[in-house]
Amino acid sequence: MTTPPTEPWTGMIVVDKPLGLSSMDVIYRVRRAASRGAGVKKTKCGHAGTLDPLATGVILCCVGKATKSVDRLMGMTKEYEAEVDLSAFTTTDDREGPRTEVDVETPPTRDAVVAACQAMVGESVEQIPPAYSAIHIEGRRAYEMARNGEDVKMRPRWVRIDAIDLLAYDWPTATIRVTCGKGTYIRSIGRDLGVALGTGGHLAALRRTAVGPYRVEDAFAIEHFEKPLDRHDLAEVPPA
Repeated sequence: MTTPPTEPWTGMIVVDKPLGLSSMDVIYRVRRAASRGAGVKKTKCGHAGTLDPLATGVILCCVGKATKSVDRLMGMTKEYEAEVDLSAFTTTDDREGPRTEVDVETPPTRDAVVAACQAMVGESVEQIPPAYSAIHIEGRRAYEMARNGEDVKMRPRWVRIDAIDLLAYDWPTATIRVTCGKGTYIRSIGRDLGVALGTGGHLAALRRTAVGPYRVEDAFAIEHFEKPLDRHDLAEVPPA
């Protein structure tokens, strides 16, 4: 009889998070599959960057001692594709919150949308995070305060936005690809795009297509973790 290993496996795995699951839902499934595969009771597991339940795409999951690299991996450049609805603002800056319709007599041209996107690109861009976010304000989560009807004052943050490319435009939907650094809120980009154009602006859909060199095309579907993980599914964490 084979003796189970005394230590959990170590490595990294790329997951394509489906719509509706939280990032911690993904971690739970990866942890369970890795523990079953290694034959241990419990495996340490963490992710290198959260995704909202309404977003899909790449989550880097670190297993075992690889969790020590989570903070470093969070710093890798990220790529997103987003659909921005320019007809309305929402309280949450995505499609989940109540809408405030904006009367737009003449929709902006494609050139105007491209120019507004380019104006938000920079090495150090001031951005106001959404009120419905996990940021702490005096020890409390901003989204908890917002849900309680409190007036939430979000402080601007400096973020890095490398590129915002307009992939498609059919009023009122603009589909954009965003390449950015750690801490950038794509919901804020959607809202700010509407402000710049004099329209509404909120995210109708969001997909993270890459984190560093790890692309969604190479990610495991969530169904893969319904069975015990194979050790060869884990990749080595890239060196610092």
